[in-house]
Amino acid sequence: MTNRIHPVLIAFTILIYLFLLGPLIIIFGASLSDTTYLTFPPQGLSLRWFENIWEISAFRRTIVTSLQMAILGTSIALLIGIPAAYALNRYRIALPGWLSTLFVLPILVPEIVIGFSLLRSVTVQAGIPVWYALLIGHTLLVIPYVIRVVSASLASFDFSIEEAAVSLGSHPAKTFFTIVLPNIRSGVIAAFILSFITSINDVSVSLFLTGPGISTLPIQLLAHMEQFFDPTIASVSVVLMLLTIIVMIIVERTLGLAIVAK
Repeated sequence: MTNRIHPVLIAFTILIYLFLLGPLIIIFGASLSDTTYLTFPPQGLSLRWFENIWEISAFRRTIVTSLQMAILGTSIALLIGIPAAYALNRYRIALPGWLSTLFVLPILVPEIVIGFSLLRSVTVQAGIPVWYALLIGHTLLVIPYVIRVVSASLASFDFSIEEAAVSLGSHPAKTFFTIVLPNIRSGVIAAFILSFITSINDVSVSLFLTGPGISTLPIQLLAHMEQFFDPTIASVSVVLMLLTIIVMIIVERTLGLAIVAK
């Protein structure tokens, strides 16, 4: 006897897909509109608004800045977060319980509070230049994601393997890079993807830490919306989505998404 899927379940599934994909379809359609204002469905098809992104120097400049912040901030967060996650899991008994909570405070505290605090402490009081203050903000923003994701991978790692290698004469540092790190590779990759996407789409922290001549793409997008309401806004959003897809394709081609999902 063949099991038939109930029509209500099919309709519910379609509604969920429409809810998830609907905004993306609307943004993509609006970016192709030939009108000088944002509208959907598109009235005529044109790619001139994608060309307009590269004709505006502010967008070109902020795209580079956003990529710099995302790549550098994520890399620094990995350099800090991986050893922190290792220590929290390896020496769980010896370390105080509140230490793990301390590392995830940027997730618990609203981003707008973090941005204002960094503005006062880092930019105003410490006098750190805007570019470096922005990098500090993005790094602090994504460190909790690195620690949480890598800790999840370390939670299933058997540290007795590491102890066996050390007991056989392997240096602790060599043991970490040759035994521990390869076993948590999927967590490191997932942490990089999550942190990169979080950083490149950040608004709240960047809003406080940007300054004259230095801004990120989401902040420049908001500034553009204050003066114009053309399909360039939708075109930039499509570019951000494509950038995310490209990162996922690179991971799939090099390592495979199945590894990240483990």
